[in-house]
Amino acid sequence: MSASGSGTTEAGTGEYLLLFRGTGWANGLSPEQMQIEAGKFMSWFERLKMEGACKGGQPLQRQGKLVSGKGGRMIADGPFAESKEAIGGYFLIVADTLEQAVEIARGCPALERGMTVEVRPVAESCPDMQAARKNLEASAVAA
Repeated sequence: MSASGSGTTEAGTGEYLLLFRGTGWANGLSPEQMQIEAGKFMSWFERLKMEGACKGGQPLQRQGKLVSGKGGRMIADGPFAESKEAIGGYFLIVADTLEQAVEIARGCPALERGMTVEVRPVAESCPDMQAARKNLEASAVAA
């Protein structure tokens, strides 16, 4: 595991998820302006892929379901497309550090249109499961 806490892909390099939030980036744009802005975003994506910094990514549909509660008993419509915090898509990138991943995210052309980019290190395993495993091991040693 690298110092950033992300899953290691090769010496010193970790994986990071860029989560694109905000669905209003196209508000007030003409169809031609929308094409220009979408073209900027796709050019950035293709450049990152060619440089080997981006492993892939996808836009997300605006509709979906939220599942919660014990046994998944609660199901609600969502996420809500009108929410400015809705996740519109993601990239899986590789970077040496969290700071380098942030620098990659800063290149997102849609930031100029109000989108936000959340940068999250990818963990090798669930952090809660790691803590539970350590607690179990400590209990076994103490016994």
